Amino acid sequence: MKDFHELYPNKFNNKTNGITHRRWLLHSNPELSSILDRVSDNWVHDPNELENIMEKIETKKYVKLVKDMKLAKKQALADRIEKEQNIKLNPHSIFDIQVKRLHEYKRQLMNALHIMHIYNKLKTDPEFKANYHPHSFIFGAKAAAGYHFAKKVIKLITTIADKVNSDLDTNDLLKVVFVENYNVTYAELIMPACDLSEQISTASKEASGTGNMKFMMNGALTIGTLDGANVEIAELVSEKNIILFGLNSEEVNNLYNRGNYNPREVYEKDENLQLVIDQLTNGFFENERLDEFKEISDRLLNKDQYLVLLDFEGYREAHARANDFYKDEVKWYQACIVNIAKSGYFSSDRTIKQYATEIWNIEEIE
Repeated sequence: MKDFHELYPNKFNNKTNGITHRRWLLHSNPELSSILDRVSDNWVHDPNELENIMEKIETKKYVKLVKDMKLAKKQALADRIEKEQNIKLNPHSIFDIQVKRLHEYKRQLMNALHIMHIYNKLKTDPEFKANYHPHSFIFGAKAAAGYHFAKKVIKLITTIADKVNSDLDTNDLLKVVFVENYNVTYAELIMPACDLSEQISTASKEASGTGNMKFMMNGALTIGTLDGANVEIAELVSEKNIILFGLNSEEVNNLYNRGNYNPREVYEKDENLQLVIDQLTNGFFENERLDEFKEISDRLLNKDQYLVLLDFEGYREAHARANDFYKDEVKWYQACIVNIAKSGYFSSDRTIKQYATEIWNIEEIE
């Protein structure tokens, strides 16, 4: 590749992929579409016109319209989950959603460990409990048929869900759902219902992603690493409208090159992390064998290839910021509006036009 680049210096280039607003907003979210129709009569054909809603960001009316839209979409998702899985979610809680392929680098495992941490704090820290805004963690994923470890992570998430959802002491503040039979049609219901979009892959591992774009255009805030399209989302919305944490790509690659990362050292220095890792194998999950999650514990303590332990404290702190941010209703929904407004960049129309002009050298047909 290096030689090819020297022969043809302009041969290789990058095009950020995109999605169609016609499906992931107009079709999936008629409530939001009707709000956008008030500020542009052409946004469906030119998603850049979504920027027009920025003119309304200081108005109470539009903040309330976006809030009411989000509540309606959350209620619709909650109704389906209750009907299919008999888990009742509070639509006024933060809907924190991670739906994507189950893979270690996407770090659903870090999300799961953090939920265990939240549960521990709710059980032992009265001040934390008194100040914690109710939170519903929603997962959806499929694992490849032969991907044993991914299936073990799914087992852990559903086991955590069983424990926390049945605890009457905390389940008004914390719920966990792994939705059944997640697919694209289900995603059309899930994306508009999201408050907090989990995009937490190990930096340098995610090529781009499109779920982050679908969530963004439906008014969710991203909590994530500077990886994939999160980099461009952060540039578009500014850092006050996205919740970032963790190592960046350069730091991750330098760490890999040095080859001296010791996850046990991180574990030994962090009491919160020690507790949740130990709970994987100490009988915390009363209805499981003691060794059910030993494979996960061993993988984290001895290898941790995707730096779950190293980024855990930053992730915990980012979640604390997100929970506090949500309590300021006006600022939260203004940030939602910024994300909607800036999502026009991620249109597949823009991607295709870049191919047409920069690679194929073809002109658009009227």
